[in-house]
Amino acid sequence: MTEIFTGSFTQQEPIPQAGIDAAMAVMLHGRLHRYNVVEGETSEAALLEVEFAKATGANYALAVASGGYAMGCALRACDVLPGDTVLTNTFTLAPVPGAIKSVGARPIFVGVTEDLLIDLDDLEAKLPLARVLMLSHMRGHICDMDRLVAMCDAAGVIVIEDCAHTMGAAWNGVPSGRHGAMGCFSTQTYKHINSGEGGLLISDDPDLMARAVLMSGSYMLYDRHDAAPAPEHFETLRYEMPNVSGRMDNLRAAILRPQLADLPAQVQRWNDRYGVLDDGLAGATGMTVIPRDTKESFVASSYQFLLLDWSDDAIRDVVARCLARGVELKWFGAPDPAAFTSRYSHWRYAAPEPMPESDRILSGIMDMRLPLTFSLEDCAQIARIIRAEVEIVYQSQAK
Repeated sequence: MTEIFTGSFTQQEPIPQAGIDAAMAVMLHGRLHRYNVVEGETSEAALLEVEFAKATGANYALAVASGGYAMGCALRACDVLPGDTVLTNTFTLAPVPGAIKSVGARPIFVGVTEDLLIDLDDLEAKLPLARVLMLSHMRGHICDMDRLVAMCDAAGVIVIEDCAHTMGAAWNGVPSGRHGAMGCFSTQTYKHINSGEGGLLISDDPDLMARAVLMSGSYMLYDRHDAAPAPEHFETLRYEMPNVSGRMDNLRAAILRPQLADLPAQVQRWNDRYGVLDDGLAGATGMTVIPRDTKESFVASSYQFLLLDWSDDAIRDVVARCLARGVELKWFGAPDPAAFTSRYSHWRYAAPEPMPESDRILSGIMDMRLPLTFSLEDCAQIARIIRAEVEIVYQSQAK
């Protein structure tokens, strides 16, 4: 009998009861705006910032409206101006070059390796072209951050980390977001903690974070940010920084705080599911699984593999065959953008130069969400289905 998977690739776990209770308390008192507090009260947004700074080991944290806003805010804080160039990954999602374009700058794309990491040799060659790198830890794959930081420091290039897929992850024991000048996180539904939309920004640099707090819409109420720099860092900047409002509200912060406390346990659950998939796909004919460096402590909320050098028609066949059996694979190699699977050649506003070596890899990337609503048995079944369909199509090509 042919196995059919019946689970949903978009159904997340419910908000934990502690988050529901906290959200209800906010709605009952009605003080959703982060600066609307009564005497002696600390807002949920301010509490989340303190807790997130502690969780990441950062000196400062700021809760904002989205991960995209966090990136744009970080770029502005680093004084990226219209007409500037900013380096970023070829393999990323549209909000990353979108954030660069939103401040009037132009993305310059850096290649991707078969391990789905930023190509550090290509980065080294392109470092003279910009003074900022927006590094995307795309789909949770973390490159050799020791080498990257050393290269960027030597070239005087500021690193901003897009950690939308690496909350709770680390490289060589250092939490994601702590290697660069600023780290940007997302709390959108498909990320590691869920408020529908939302973002967080961390930094150890007091002047950069003071700029970010003011830009986020503090209306000079920066003293209500308990994870912000000391008041003296705001004294001059408060006259210079524009208000680009993008604050997180107390309702979302209340939902997030219990989830942040549960994150280490959730990370283990994701990685258990990833391990079952990895074991089930190991050695499959025609497929390239992605190795992980032992220095990388990752959070496996999605799964990727390569159908490297396959024809477009054969990849479409795999996608269709898996979908007929209930398994939803997303393909980054399609000629036209579909849902979130756009790639650098689709972002015409960036006027990208062709990158044939990266195109070869991008055209073979298969991507799959890994929600915690899946059981370990679900993941084993998914692996069996993918393996069987890939091998059938691969063997048909070989004939």
